[in-house]
Amino acid sequence: MLAPARSRRRGFSVALALALLATALVLPACGDGPAGAVKLLNVSYDPTNELYREINAGFARAWAAKTGQKVILRQSHGGSGKQARGVIDGLEADVVTLGLAYDVEALVGAGLVRPGWQSRLPDNSAPYTSTIVFLVRKGNPRGIRDWPDLARPGVSVITPNPKVSGGARWNFLAAWAFALRGGDEAQAEDFVRRLYRNVPVLDSGARGATTTFVQRRLGDVLIAWESEALLASEELWPGDFEVITPSLSILAEPPVAVVDAVVDRRGTRAAAQAYLEFLYTDEGQRIAARHFYRPRSPAALTAARSFAKIELVTVADLGGWQVAQRRHFGDGGTFDRIYEANR
Repeated sequence: MLAPARSRRRGFSVALALALLATALVLPACGDGPAGAVKLLNVSYDPTNELYREINAGFARAWAAKTGQKVILRQSHGGSGKQARGVIDGLEADVVTLGLAYDVEALVGAGLVRPGWQSRLPDNSAPYTSTIVFLVRKGNPRGIRDWPDLARPGVSVITPNPKVSGGARWNFLAAWAFALRGGDEAQAEDFVRRLYRNVPVLDSGARGATTTFVQRRLGDVLIAWESEALLASEELWPGDFEVITPSLSILAEPPVAVVDAVVDRRGTRAAAQAYLEFLYTDEGQRIAARHFYRPRSPAALTAARSFAKIELVTVADLGGWQVAQRRHFGDGGTFDRIYEANR
């Protein structure tokens, strides 16, 4: 179990916490470095800023010890779909660590990542997992316990926009899966329509939604990555928030991939591949657990903490990402219909 005083040990001030939650930046990990250093850009989804800052430091040490070469690591964060679009439009990512496989497949379609990318690393190139939970204010004043509470009249729900945010698409599918478990697709659509009627603002990414909830103090409940909810409740603002585990959620598997077209052009393939492989090492798995992601390594998972037990569906249970994207998030799909109906 992680020590409750992690925030003091890691030196997070309230000001720094707010700054981290309020920004999505490209951040240098190691300064400019000497000539001959290899430089990598990791384009990631919204809430992984803190995770990859520590991953970058660990990999830089390991790479220098193995090769004698300095590596300069930078990271960029935003909504997963928006980040994928940025890479397609010319952002020079050596690697992507995005919120869902569909966004990597968009890079395949653009000719930037080669087909078969999921077979290059273990676990379909998803080195850690997460799920979707609720974050509520101390004392849970609105009595939020499960998905039906989010559709009650008068409950204000914070979740980002699934048209651009990978985390938001996981949120939507978790709610859909819960509703579908007890009814048909018409009933599921009615449920998510009532839930989204309670959403006052749609941020562009998961970290922006967290900022809206914890800093701007909007909403009664935040639908969030488990890692993001635990970060807020246990480390950044301990005692101010509580995590509520729903009865059913979804297995979120954020994928990673080398951007082949970029690394071949820049000559960075070896370092980029090693960077992603580092995520599967004992050190990389321990770092993932410290940042509230569920590591694939059973030893790292056991040593880290006791994650809540949740009944999980998978995106495959819902037809896979191609089906889910077309049915729910494409033009004229479920989300467009319920958004128009709620206006």
